[in-house]
Amino acid sequence: MKKFYLLLMMSVALLCGGCGQDFKETREKAEQGDAEAQFKIGEMYAAREGFFRGGVPQDYVEAAKWYQKAAEQGDADAQLKLGRLYFSGKGVPEDHVEAAKWVRKAAEQGNARAQKDLSVMYLHGWGVLKDEVEAYAWYLLAEENGADDGKEWISDLKKGLTAEQMEKGKARAEELRRLIEERKEP
Repeated sequence: MKKFYLLLMMSVALLCGGCGQDFKETREKAEQGDAEAQFKIGEMYAAREGFFRGGVPQDYVEAAKWYQKAAEQGDADAQLKLGRLYFSGKGVPEDHVEAAKWVRKAAEQGNARAQKDLSVMYLHGWGVLKDEVEAYAWYLLAEENGADDGKEWISDLKKGLTAEQMEKGKARAEELRRLIEERKEP
């Protein structure tokens, strides 16, 4: 067991040998306006532990700052992460309306996780007006785009919808799908 632990620790040390250097190089790119690097720096500050932190202490204020920079440049993953920070109040004031704004921006770019999160927000009225039809529409898009969690609550939602509401949800999902595709075109 001691040998295994020692081998594991040596492997982590080898893998993370350049973590501090990686952080420094990534931060330089981020400071020059590189959205991907800004997102990565945000991830490093938000990481709970280990290798992905890049040798920096967890700091949600710093994470939010870097996610914001990347989000403002249209990075959908950063928009989603920033929205989640606003939702939970980590590093920024808790603000469900601001959370919904950023999650929607990511969802409108086709980010399946954001579409699922937005669906849940509509289902419960968190930061948006409660709207079960809109919740269903966003869930359909999320599922279509690969978000496969949430099957339990969506089946409960579907049980509460009338056939007419489900049809409206499907029509709304189709409308949203077209809007998302139009935005992707140059």
